[in-house]
Amino acid sequence: MQKRTLLAALALSPLLGACGFRLRGVPNFVFRSIYIQAGRGAPVGTLLRRNLESSSDKLSVVKDPASPDTAEVICQIISELQQRVIVGSNVAGQVREIELRLIVRFSLRTPGGDELIPATEIRQIRNVTYNETNALSKAGEEEMLNKDMRNDVVQQIIRRLAAVKSLQSS
Repeated sequence: MQKRTLLAALALSPLLGACGFRLRGVPNFVFRSIYIQAGRGAPVGTLLRRNLESSSDKLSVVKDPASPDTAEVICQIISELQQRVIVGSNVAGQVREIELRLIVRFSLRTPGGDELIPATEIRQIRNVTYNETNALSKAGEEEMLNKDMRNDVVQQIIRRLAAVKSLQSS
């Protein structure tokens, strides 16, 4: 039975390539240098900078805030809003469900002012149940979910940066 399953899987695997499926791989950027303009201590800006530095040998991240114009493009993190909203409570008014939100607005432009990606908003939402008796573990879970949302936002921004095909505004 296991041999049949294995043989069937091996026989069907070439079909995945035929349908266009492939692993994501390393992003290719049309620009060779980028400056990340974000507020001091902005977690998404810091994480984006780290991910871009390690994503490609062909891309350099300009770190000097005095000379952002030396980069080919400037990615501006316009705003980063993290919210914690109560969405469910019981009859006694005790919190039972919380919604964690992360809203990031960013844009991409050349030093000359040409907008390559206009101001774009990315939203991430996660729901978490809450129980007062497990408050400490729920706080840890919330922090883990917030970190996960930041990682998701950064990956979405990187994919959008890689989708830029020309340094000329359209």
